[in-house]
Amino acid sequence: MTAMGFSSWLRRNAEHYLLVAAHEKIAHQQGTTPPRPPRGLKEIFWLRIFAPVYGALPWSLRSRIMRAMPGSHRRTWAPAPRPRGPAV
Repeated sequence: MTAMGFSSWLRRNAEHYLLVAAHEKIAHQQGTTPPRPPRGLKEIFWLRIFAPVYGALPWSLRSRIMRAMPGSHRRTWAPAPRPRGPAV
């Protein structure tokens, strides 16, 4: 797996399981039905180890980690297009 391939795999899994963990937390707070419990070692790792550890990290560290990894989160906004046309 290439560095970019690993980074995108890591990002996809992290986003997915952080979202599931957030759903679990909100369901618990609201007293509603949570998502199904994790099945298998992969889901247990992402939901019971990765998500809590990631959530406990200070934002400054999380931000540095994200900026260090290649991927779409490092892209900057494109400059605004130059105004054209009769109204300009």
